[in-house]
Amino acid sequence: MSDNELCWLTAGELGILFRAGKLSPVEVVQALLTRIATLNPYLEAYVTVTADLALAQAERAERELAQGIDSGALQGIPYSLKDLFATRGIRTTAGSKILADWIPDEDATVVACLNQAGAVLLGKVNTHEFAFGVTTRSIHGQTKNPWDLSRIPGGSSGGSAAAVSAGLGPIALGTDTAGSIRIPAALCGLVGLKPTHGRVSCYGVIGQSFSADHVGPITRTVRD
Repeated sequence: MSDNELCWLTAGELGILFRAGKLSPVEVVQALLTRIATLNPYLEAYVTVTADLALAQAERAERELAQGIDSGALQGIPYSLKDLFATRGIRTTAGSKILADWIPDEDATVVACLNQAGAVLLGKVNTHEFAFGVTTRSIHGQTKNPWDLSRIPGGSSGGSAAAVSAGLGPIALGTDTAGSIRIPAALCGLVGLKPTHGRVSCYGVIGQSFSADHVGPITRTVRD
């Protein structure tokens, strides 16, 4: 299987191949990191790429699967995070110069859960400043729609949608207060879910409204 083909496998497909011993999580991460390095200068989706961490997490997932340790469906699955989620030791800027140098000392609850599940963090993706807008323009640049670079990907989870739509990872997390998962998913030809309010923890996520913020996924398939 070519590197290009690896980058377009869904999370569900990756999980099956990992458990069958037919595919290496490290190999997939290496292919995705190469694709990110090639395409991100044009798309401006990723603002921080956590290459070393991703490879270390992929190696751990591969080792545990070989030992028969199964952490669940997300083990070894690469993902990206909207740059609103606190990540311990990794900058979290919310697309704003105010937080340009902020490095949290703890993970958001969702990030901690993903770590425990064995998921692999590729990096943080762009968002409109403090998630307030639909164009995904921030101090990090203007994220482009992979289908047409002259168009916006929607917002404010546009970096999440652009990354998934361009094959820079099968899954991304976003947030939705007034359409910020659903709009970019629609504009980029993806699946976005705004869960029931309170079902997914928002602790550690830079917010707009405690009564309206939601954390949810953006993927290429309903199954994912």
